[in-house]
Amino acid sequence: MAIVTTPDTVNTPGAPRLKTILPTHWSLADLQAHLGGIPLERIRLYPPPGMATEEDALAINDRKEGLCELVDGILVEKVMASFESILAGILLQWINNFLDKHPLGVALAPDGALRILPKRMRLPDVSFISWDRFPDRKLPRDHVFRVAPDLAVEIISEGNTEAEMKIKLKEYFRAGVRIVWLIDPASRRARVYLAAGSFAEVDENWVMCGDPVLPGFAFRLGDLFDRVPRAEN
Repeated sequence: MAIVTTPDTVNTPGAPRLKTILPTHWSLADLQAHLGGIPLERIRLYPPPGMATEEDALAINDRKEGLCELVDGILVEKVMASFESILAGILLQWINNFLDKHPLGVALAPDGALRILPKRMRLPDVSFISWDRFPDRKLPRDHVFRVAPDLAVEIISEGNTEAEMKIKLKEYFRAGVRIVWLIDPASRRARVYLAAGSFAEVDENWVMCGDPVLPGFAFRLGDLFDRVPRAEN
């Protein structure tokens, strides 16, 4: 049985509120597999899977109870340890410093919610959106921007799975993302994607380049890791 999305019976202003009907034979194992084999503790059971909305996700985020993405009406907690959060903050700072001199668009932190597809609200660890993606080159007043970023950065944490990241990659490029960086602090390496199934794996000596999305923005990958020395295990 396929996943079905239907309009909710609740009248809401603006775009129709959607609910997702999950296959009736699914177990928790099926639900977990659908989300990329992520740990079960990252899957919220209230509202029930299939019934959650962007408003539910934003309410959790606003209450500082964690950050949740929305996948087919399922609230999925975003995993990000302190070290990975620091790296995201440094990279965001570097991009914003670049944008101060080259106002090409806006950069978002991990709590910057993006509806990249009709049933997908994602929270990249760092994202950049060019002004060309916004009507009249102005930011909308929506709580969730209904746009895909030009650049999406995911910094791998211990709770991420390879299957989860493959799902995200497919979504990002289907939505129109141009570049994805998967940065792995554990190995001090990264993968640079220009398409979901095509990547270059680079080490800490590689210069990460923002072209053509952020022309002129570049940094050595190892400099990002060295910015925050980390104790050995």
